[in-house]
Amino acid sequence: MRIILNTFGSFGDIHPYMAIGRELLSRGHNPVVATMEIYREKIESASLEFFPIRPNIAQPQQQDAELIERLMEPRTGPRFLTEEVIFPAVRDSYADLIQAVTGADLLVTHPAAPAGPLVGRKTGMPWISTILAPMSFFSAYDTPVPPYMQWTMNLRRLGPRFMKFSLDLMKRPHKAKAVAAFRNELGLSDYGNPIFEGQHSPTLVLALFSSVFAQAQPDWPPHTEITGFCFYDGHDQMPMPVELEQFLAAGPPPIVFTLGTSAVWVARDFFQESIEAAKRLGRRAVLLIGDERNRIASVPEDMIAVDYAPYQSLLPRASVVVHHGGVGTTAQALLAGVPTLIVPFAFDQSDNAEHARRLGTSRTVYRNSYRAPRLERELRELLERPEYRRKAIEVSKKLKQENGPARAADLIESVPGTTSNKDKELVDAAGH
Repeated sequence: MRIILNTFGSFGDIHPYMAIGRELLSRGHNPVVATMEIYREKIESASLEFFPIRPNIAQPQQQDAELIERLMEPRTGPRFLTEEVIFPAVRDSYADLIQAVTGADLLVTHPAAPAGPLVGRKTGMPWISTILAPMSFFSAYDTPVPPYMQWTMNLRRLGPRFMKFSLDLMKRPHKAKAVAAFRNELGLSDYGNPIFEGQHSPTLVLALFSSVFAQAQPDWPPHTEITGFCFYDGHDQMPMPVELEQFLAAGPPPIVFTLGTSAVWVARDFFQESIEAAKRLGRRAVLLIGDERNRIASVPEDMIAVDYAPYQSLLPRASVVVHHGGVGTTAQALLAGVPTLIVPFAFDQSDNAEHARRLGTSRTVYRNSYRAPRLERELRELLERPEYRRKAIEVSKKLKQENGPARAADLIESVPGTTSNKDKELVDAAGH
């Protein structure tokens, strides 16, 4: 089959679809990752076909600081991203994606790419939607924790009926007028808000995370399947920096501080406070600074700062991982089997932190409280209380028994109307 994997966002949004693409490729299919032009080299170097889809947002290092700050602002960032960046480009995205699906057997869509459902519904082609993190379901039974409303986790005791009412109020400001206007021009009926219920395929929804992390809820789409996390970090393409490998081999497991590929651009004093906390604890540390703008003038001898390292090679060798709570980094840290301290910045990160906390593997410090004294106390808890490491190892063992990309590929191959499923039906019929 020729399968179009349409996605949008940071590495955490790209990697799961690359993992699925690699699995499909190994099965003889022709997967195409359709996303922003900035990822062409990354995707093609993984032996996957690429197709450019607008909008093509510049690399963070090429953007002004004000734009990045607006995107990562906890309260208004998500609305700025959708209303000012994604939705106004929906016509361009649709035009590109229509070209991409020409001759394709199946379309797989991403929750932040609203042209996908439009193309799926307009063409009538087999279409699967995906979810990367539990928060995107906005379930009244698993209350989402927005970055600016952490107290909502305390409302669970009021029951799903109250939470549904609260969530409906929270959704009201998000009108998606540009998408609705274009949908009407295409002659499509109102299938719901593209941020919420309108993102879901009527055929199949893939939840690309583990049931260990979040379990299915009664108000999820009934045709949802949980696949397990779809891990990909390019560790087979980008080796560990030599100086980092030498540092790791020279002493006990360090604390790893990382902000992924989005929050790292608004790090501000994150790394300075991290260094001070590690000093107070007398611990070695690895700082993944991501870019020259976070360069540290003087790094203590028992610490090292590098731009990047593959998580699957680095994180299992840590004593604790401190990170921002992006779902990709959260998943990699759970897989590594080490305790975590999550510092949410924006988007779904607070909700991911809450799911990790419930597992007993993690603690949470919000960005405005990220100071060395508080950080020292939280890290000491994680380092000295053995139940955190024990729980982390238990979760890691469960995740290692799953194969998210394989499960996703199985479900993709089973979709009615696709070439693969038709071939299977012919084989079955011949067998009878």
